[in-house]
Amino acid sequence: MDDQIRAEFKKNNFVLVEEEEILQKCLTFCINYNLSPSDLVSSWDLYSINRQLELVVSDAHMDAFHQQLQSEQKQAIIEKEQGLHSYTDVTMELDEDHEDAKEIVPTSPTGQTNVHLDSFDVTPMQHSLGKPLELVTPFGQRKDKFVVHSTFNTLSTVHEIKMEKGEEGSEDDVIKRVQPIKSCSLEVHSSQPAPGCRYMYDRIEDKFNYLEDKIMKYSKAMVASQLYEEPVDPSVASQKSIFAVGMICCEEEGRLKEKPIMLQSSVEHSGGQRVRLDLQKLDQFSLFPGQVVGIEGHNPSGHYLIATKIVDNVPLSVPDDENIRQKKRQAVDEDNKPAGLSDITSDLSLIIASGPYTTTDNLFFEPLSDLLAYAQRKQPQLLILLGPFIDSEHPEIKKGALNRTYDDLFRLEILRRLQDYVEYMGSAARVILVPSIRDAHHDYVFPQAAFDMNIADLSRQITCITNPGMISANKVKVGCCSVDVLKQLSMDVVSRGIKNRMNTLTNHLLNTPVDLSLAPEALQMSSVPDILIVPSDLTHFVKVLRLEGTSEGGEEVKCMCVNPGRLARGEGGGHFVELNFHGTPDSSSASVIRI
Repeated sequence: MDDQIRAEFKKNNFVLVEEEEILQKCLTFCINYNLSPSDLVSSWDLYSINRQLELVVSDAHMDAFHQQLQSEQKQAIIEKEQGLHSYTDVTMELDEDHEDAKEIVPTSPTGQTNVHLDSFDVTPMQHSLGKPLELVTPFGQRKDKFVVHSTFNTLSTVHEIKMEKGEEGSEDDVIKRVQPIKSCSLEVHSSQPAPGCRYMYDRIEDKFNYLEDKIMKYSKAMVASQLYEEPVDPSVASQKSIFAVGMICCEEEGRLKEKPIMLQSSVEHSGGQRVRLDLQKLDQFSLFPGQVVGIEGHNPSGHYLIATKIVDNVPLSVPDDENIRQKKRQAVDEDNKPAGLSDITSDLSLIIASGPYTTTDNLFFEPLSDLLAYAQRKQPQLLILLGPFIDSEHPEIKKGALNRTYDDLFRLEILRRLQDYVEYMGSAARVILVPSIRDAHHDYVFPQAAFDMNIADLSRQITCITNPGMISANKVKVGCCSVDVLKQLSMDVVSRGIKNRMNTLTNHLLNTPVDLSLAPEALQMSSVPDILIVPSDLTHFVKVLRLEGTSEGGEEVKCMCVNPGRLARGEGGGHFVELNFHGTPDSSSASVIRI
């Protein structure tokens, strides 16, 4: 079996440093945990992505990898015996005291920091909800509350916090009110699909037409760039070098493998025929099923297209603000009228968090209460919360042990807390809610309509958007999607010669957006956002992506990509992100903070 393990690592482009020691340990793992070589390497792939390791397998990581395998097996046994699902993701189950098991996330040039916020103590807002006062939960006993786990640049506040003068020892020493924040402008760029829309009415013809249109749009964009010639049929034998455009497909069901990978061209160019791709001449590539790419190469026999170059992006054209304003959108400001954007600077302070918002052992929503208390102290202009809010995978919900409806739970435990928050903060506070396909009280379909809430008196302050959705606040474009696309891509991507796979995964989100037949316009970004929020079970991070190509003004296109992680993980706390945007991603700052 050790030969099979070696071959599986090699097939996935991993290099074994201490080969004999690693193979011996991996063989033991396979025997002890009843794993196939393919399963073992898949687990290592996720382990290495989380820690941003190179494609080198070192014996120094085997102990930490063993701990992950133990956690996987333990979790599988628990779920099998109890019939429950736990949030604790196997890719994040770490012993933080172990030197080799520490999470690696982007930090400032001076290195990672673990800094406690200055004498910060949380006093949650008082209301009738929550746990009994005498009950102590594991979340309440956690250590390292509100510790800065990592930073991107130096965290500085857009609006400097100025404490009101007060006597020492007064009641508001714990949380002192700050000067009122300046309200931000807010525009919602898409309202599709609309609440109450019908779904499951898609037809095969609609899906076919969309896929064909997707390939043709890519082909036209490549030709319009004047860098490539008109695409031809890649399945026709030719000794000459050709250029073709098509969609990456699997020849057989299951995960995409390097052999065989198929390219399906458009009906117009090849009648929708597929041809096998030979990638042996390529030193570097990253492909996933459904991706539309351009291929330079030749097909001497008519059976294989031998690729010499893969083009997985097109020259970008970023619309200016005037073009964006002409598009259909919903505008929100103090009078529910379009704000005067010409007088607004591109500065914005945000706090970003993703559900679940309660721990697996109860439905007290303690992490949400503590997050709102933190936001109450820091007073961001925008609080962005992504689902799930009422998580369908919570043990109590899966067992059907609730004595109230899901809608009641959302209204009482989520909306009431948010109403308390905006009332305390004042009229300048803004909250954005993004649903999740795991929300038990909402339609399980993607793309998702926004929550349909009857909060007319607070509709200006609490705004619900679609999933995915895009907004503009103070001219800063923010894109949000609560589906764990990064984790899904990490399991389906086939790559070679890629040094930083996490960067490649996040770039895929912008270069090749995926679409479905329901409200296709809802999933297509009209422009590259300044901030892209993509919550994932993978390691939380804040990165600046530099996309290939330039904008119409000749400047490099950049996007700040944020994975805030999960606010609650199992019975403990997770992380959230505090971000201050200053004109451009490079001049902005952010901190990943443990709740």
